[in-house]
Amino acid sequence: MDHNALFQKVVAFASSVHEVTHEMTRGVKNEDVTPVQYKILEYMMFAQPVTPSEIADCVDLSLPNTSRELRKLLEKGLCKKAVDDADRRRQLFRLSPDGQSLMGRVFAQAQQGFEQQIAGLSKEELEKIEGALELLRAKVFK
Repeated sequence: MDHNALFQKVVAFASSVHEVTHEMTRGVKNEDVTPVQYKILEYMMFAQPVTPSEIADCVDLSLPNTSRELRKLLEKGLCKKAVDDADRRRQLFRLSPDGQSLMGRVFAQAQQGFEQQIAGLSKEELEKIEGALELLRAKVFK
């Protein structure tokens, strides 16, 4: 197996994932959040609670910019801040009920687009896609 060719396919796949994700989350433009704020909320949805450093690393922002965006999300009532009981200096962020509601709306719209995308696929094709996604997640994107 040519590892270089495999790597090129993984890069092309990742690029396609970004394109599809962008298309499926266009509904966020109807909400009062910027694309950067949306990325932060999306990250929080799947990994809670999170620290500002974890957010900065994941969404590729500087820590000062992350702090500024978190402050704006707090002001909008889309996330909540807590202090870690084990280390009082450590701040933890999670979605607020309003943030969960916003992400629910965006994901419901994204799912409609996804349903249209897979509408013509057979049960066997859907099972193959599910298996491929599980394998990729377990072996490549862990």
